[in-house]
Amino acid sequence: MGNLQGRVAIVTGASSGIGAAIAKELASEGANVVLAARRMDKLKELEKEIDQQGAGKALAVKTDIANKQDVEEMVKQATATFGNVDIFVNNAGQMLTGTVRSGKVEEWEQMIDVNIKGVLYGIHTVLSSMLARSTGHIINIASVSGYEVTKTSTVYSATKFAVRAISMGLEKELARTGVRVTNISPGMVATRLSHSMKNDRKKLEARDIAKAVVYAVTQPDYVNVNEITVRPV
Repeated sequence: MGNLQGRVAIVTGASSGIGAAIAKELASEGANVVLAARRMDKLKELEKEIDQQGAGKALAVKTDIANKQDVEEMVKQATATFGNVDIFVNNAGQMLTGTVRSGKVEEWEQMIDVNIKGVLYGIHTVLSSMLARSTGHIINIASVSGYEVTKTSTVYSATKFAVRAISMGLEKELARTGVRVTNISPGMVATRLSHSMKNDRKKLEARDIAKAVVYAVTQPDYVNVNEITVRPV
């Protein structure tokens, strides 16, 4: 406990599921956590829960991660409240109709805007400060769909392949700068996004992914955990 005492973390998509679990786990280790998502009622509930647990503090900021100005304003509020951002977790994601044949262009655009552009906006907004301080950690939550494509996941998988490519390229760009990059690819997790999806194995719990995040960010500063894949047994 307390491995992240005084550190500042931002978690996108923090209103439920994996994002909420990551925020709680980071706060339990002492980090002050900024909760970013669109559902302010859920964020405020989580903010209260984290503040009551008595370790790290929380700040809820309503944010559309697909809107660059929203992301920039959220980071400004984070910095004004807690100080420089040490950890940025790109967790927000959309999993909608994934086939090309469906012709659901608006749903493809939503996934591209959130899953790819949202990740890049987040990185862009915190990276210059991290580089100036020669420290920081960017966590990108991808998916096993970034490795494998099914006949119903074409577009969604494409966005998660993109997240993995961004992570891999960024790690090379930032080598020897002090800023670390970790890509985490969960298998099926029991969340709102996956509740209607059939699976012949027990689904992972959101906290399983949160623990992977904590593992990556609590390594010695000379250790960069580049890739973690977490699947059900």
